[in-house]
Amino acid sequence: MQELHDAPLAPLTTFRLGGPAARLLTATTDAEVVAAVREADDSGTPLLVIGGGSNLVIGDKGFDGTALRIATKGFELAGTALELAAGEVWTDAVTRTVEAGLAGIECLAGIPGSAGATPIQNVGAYGQEVASTITEVVAYDRYTRETVTIPNDECAFSYRHSRFKAEPDRFVVLRVRFELEDAGGLSAPLKYPETARAMGVEQGDRVPATAARETVLRLRAGKGMVLDPEDHDTWSAGSFFTNPILDGAQYAAFLARAKDRLGPEVTPPAFPADGGHTKTSAAWLIDRAGFTKGYGTGPARISTKHTLALTNRGGATTEDLLALAREVVAGVHEVFGVTLVNEPVTVGVSL
Repeated sequence: MQELHDAPLAPLTTFRLGGPAARLLTATTDAEVVAAVREADDSGTPLLVIGGGSNLVIGDKGFDGTALRIATKGFELAGTALELAAGEVWTDAVTRTVEAGLAGIECLAGIPGSAGATPIQNVGAYGQEVASTITEVVAYDRYTRETVTIPNDECAFSYRHSRFKAEPDRFVVLRVRFELEDAGGLSAPLKYPETARAMGVEQGDRVPATAARETVLRLRAGKGMVLDPEDHDTWSAGSFFTNPILDGAQYAAFLARAKDRLGPEVTPPAFPADGGHTKTSAAWLIDRAGFTKGYGTGPARISTKHTLALTNRGGATTEDLLALAREVVAGVHEVFGVTLVNEPVTVGVSL
């Protein structure tokens, strides 16, 4: 297991921000992961687990503890059952399942990060989320000091949330198991209107899975959501804020503010959510509050391609990024009375 001291963490994140770790370990097997976690727990050393670094905002002071980079490999496909090691590159795994003619995660192509992070955030996009295909998560339980297998129904999946996110200091994901679908090379039914429109079909239709994947990649690239080292719009964590989910009273108050601000002819985006709640669009709120594409004058700005992405234009600090995020949160709340919540995990800092 590789060990470095006073190791830069910024290169391990898609934001390319953050200070160094006192110690950085890189684990390439499950056994190394477990050993590193146990060592940190036994010594009382703070532990930061890093996968693909696509959902991390690390403070400029860095991390005074052990950072553990999970670089395990493993792609096993048996029929429609898929098992991925936590360190597998997610978008590469999606490509391989599509090439195998299987459906279920093809619309999650292009999402940066590692497979082990997908159940934590219940990663989703373009009408799919991993909760619908994950069967089990194998993880090291730091409380019981055992490796456990957690079935889907015990993962507490919800919108961009899970048991693993709710208990961030308990589980370290080692492997993720999925059940995909053999639809003769076709995709799962398309649920997302933008994808269906882009392909000239109706919602609910199936299309070749390869075509669905390519379409999603093209849509994501147009929004700066596919990693490109030459494109600063992709020096981000993708969507920085989750879409707000409002109860009845909150939604009524929001509609009243939107009417006063924008006029009665404007209807904000609204989608049904669990428990009789309503989900609205964070990107719409940000844009209509005056934070348009490219907003900002410093080294941290809103993406020129998508208002939901905050970006490092080069030379930014984490504090530059957080200042912009706080400005957006305050502005949206002032205009619409809705408080945006950051999607990336913050380390040593907060909004």
